[in-house]
Amino acid sequence: MQILITHSRAAKTQVLHFNRWQLAVMGALLAAVLLLLSGAVYSFVFLKATREGWPIVGSIVRPLVQGEFAQRDRFMRDNLDAMAKKLGEMQAKLVKLETVSERVAGQVGVKPNELRPLNKTVRGGQGGPFIPLTSPSMDTLNKAVEHLDEAADLQTDVLTLVESRLLEGRLAQLMMPSMAPVNGLIGSGFGFRTDPFSGRAALHSGLDFPADIGVPIHAAAGGVVISTDSSASYGQMVEIDHGNALVTRYAHASKVLVRTGDVVKRGQNIAQVGNSGRSTGPHLHFEVLLDGVPQDPARFLKVTSR
Repeated sequence: MQILITHSRAAKTQVLHFNRWQLAVMGALLAAVLLLLSGAVYSFVFLKATREGWPIVGSIVRPLVQGEFAQRDRFMRDNLDAMAKKLGEMQAKLVKLETVSERVAGQVGVKPNELRPLNKTVRGGQGGPFIPLTSPSMDTLNKAVEHLDEAADLQTDVLTLVESRLLEGRLAQLMMPSMAPVNGLIGSGFGFRTDPFSGRAALHSGLDFPADIGVPIHAAAGGVVISTDSSASYGQMVEIDHGNALVTRYAHASKVLVRTGDVVKRGQNIAQVGNSGRSTGPHLHFEVLLDGVPQDPARFLKVTSR
């Protein structure tokens, strides 16, 4: 193929030669340019004319784009229906979680009036069949999501309060002297008895645990060591403060393994059985004092007397 190009009568005519491959490339480029141009015209003219209701152009191109709009609407509606169904399922799960949370809270001693400040309103029983939203709007879905978010935050607060109460109960158990300080039976209980030295009736202010010298003595509960003194009556001893004016005393030890000010855990080895002080043989004398007044340790311990 040849193309003749002439600028004027005096100018020399230019001849351009094109083979089949060059013509094919040029044709493809021209088609691409026309396709892009048509797409731009369609997007910026026809669609705009349809949306804004241009009197002439809009009536011509409206039938062409109505199908596309309808397809988009169906796609968006299907997605909204799917989101509404999912939100309904999440809401049903939160209602179940709320019921379980309130039941567990009651079991750990959390009263309903402690939960009311967390709620905007006090609601009664709930139930009924699950009926998902039909044809929801985006605004409706957004409000539903906000409600679910608030409900999730509320249940998080309730469970946090329940966990706190459970930890309080666990802490109270750890601080209560309920663990036997020495494995074995009780040789002499709390109360009046015949004093082994004077032979007269006298108050025995604790429990005696007969054991060999060197047997480990364990803390009956967690606390702070307030004394590791030695006296003529108790010999080498350890006193532990458990809070709430509750103190335990471990006497007649052969060796003390802790110092004043140490924080000890329940079951920690704090001393060894001995025969120091006013004692007739190797044993541990164990006392529990409340506000300085001796209490019967058997009320706290789960042990068996001889």
